[in-house]
Amino acid sequence: PMREKGLELLAAAPGETLLEVGFGTGHCLLELARKVGPSGKVLGVDISENMLAEAEKLLTGEGLASRVDLQCGDAQHLPYDSESIDGMFTSFTLELFDTPDLPEVLAEWRRVLKPGGRLAVVAVSKEGGQGVVVKAFEWTHKHFPNLMDCRPIYTRKALEQSGFQIRDAKIDHMWVPVEIVLGIKES
Repeated sequence: PMREKGLELLAAAPGETLLEVGFGTGHCLLELARKVGPSGKVLGVDISENMLAEAEKLLTGEGLASRVDLQCGDAQHLPYDSESIDGMFTSFTLELFDTPDLPEVLAEWRRVLKPGGRLAVVAVSKEGGQGVVVKAFEWTHKHFPNLMDCRPIYTRKALEQSGFQIRDAKIDHMWVPVEIVLGIKES
């Protein structure tokens, strides 16, 4: 449900070029490919070759592989031209980066977005209460990073500090708070 809310905020349209960073098994890529239609293109970057193989299998099975170009790569060094992407989507990926790296990551994402381009982020959040579950989550991440590779972040604040204009932001809850934020790259 959180990813669906993020995809709704992105509001993909026919003919657009969209990028998903950290696409995992590819279910959101599938939705994006349907939305952009045959005249659009969906790009995807994920650091895992196993996830790339899973996503390709899913897209091929649904007959949408021709609309999607997937690459195994690093989200901090995207293989795309500056100002070439209409919109970006990422879910439960931004919080995998260390806090000091967030400005660099978001600067790279801004680089590839066209002026007026949209970035929809779904991320585990430090907003919305510091209950015992969030504290346990952070403690586990700090002491056992191989077990818990991400941690709650201030998503909206990170986007604002990186120059995105916030168009919409909400906090929802799973077992931890989740921020769903839409940022715009101003021209």
